[in-house]
Amino acid sequence: MKTIYQTYFAVALTLGITACNSSKTDFDATGVFEAEEVIISSESNGKLLALNITEGDALTVGQEVGQVDCQNINLQKAQTEASIAALKLKQNEATPQVKILEKQIETQKAVLATQKEQLTLLEKERKRLQNLVNAEAAPTKQLDDIVGQIEILKKQMTSTQSQIEVISQQISSQKEQISIQNRGILSETQPLQVRVSQIDEQLGHCKVINPIAGTVLVKYAESNEMTGMGKPLYKIADLSTMTLRAYVSGTQLGQVKVNQPVKIFIDNGKDAYKEMQGTITWISSKAEFTPKTIQTKDERENLVYAAKIKVKNDGFIKIGMYGEVKF
Repeated sequence: MKTIYQTYFAVALTLGITACNSSKTDFDATGVFEAEEVIISSESNGKLLALNITEGDALTVGQEVGQVDCQNINLQKAQTEASIAALKLKQNEATPQVKILEKQIETQKAVLATQKEQLTLLEKERKRLQNLVNAEAAPTKQLDDIVGQIEILKKQMTSTQSQIEVISQQISSQKEQISIQNRGILSETQPLQVRVSQIDEQLGHCKVINPIAGTVLVKYAESNEMTGMGKPLYKIADLSTMTLRAYVSGTQLGQVKVNQPVKIFIDNGKDAYKEMQGTITWISSKAEFTPKTIQTKDERENLVYAAKIKVKNDGFIKIGMYGEVKF
């Protein structure tokens, strides 16, 4: 049977332990840990050929984690490329017509060269007869005949030169006409090339590429299931740095500011806490009512201000875990 002194000692010891524990739990604010969760959705329609992730996997930025069947899109690309190739075959060539006209120009130039030689001979003959007429050794009619032949030959040479110019214009016109026709065909090619680029973009979406580094929290789909654009595939969050959303009363606002370092405590067994370092990154500019699940330092405070505290996670912090704050 316990004596009165033993009973008194036990009660005193209990009160001492309670007082000690209560001092340890005398925190300035309480909150819940959060993480920026991102739901990754499919960017294409079709059968999910593979989704190589499991919950808890750590993924890196740009990592390929899945593949959607896009055979239909591949066929569309092949059809569009075939249409482009067909349009190229429709382009006209000016070479055959131009070669015929160039041959005519060569012929006319040869005729003009012959006429120039004839003109040279006639000019020599005219000079000889002119001397004979001046010496009254030849009749004037012969000189007049030579002069007439020279005038006719000059007119013929002018006509030949005109024919060469006309044929040259025909060549330029033919080339321009073919060029206009080909530009019309090429104008149909450009939209098809843009279409190919669009299809390539769609094919890129057939691969499931992880956009952020983090840990897979939930997996919503499995391989061989049908998926669609916007359908969730998995949820991911960066757990390396957690956010503690805590609430401070109006009387505590003077003790806190953005970028202020604070002490964070999380449960570490029965009546024990693990101390960590955090930094206040945001304080709400307006008050709100105290959430029912959060107890502030003074429970009589109805209006509180939300604050976000960044804490580097060493693996102990989990989403939804409570944390205590000391300013």
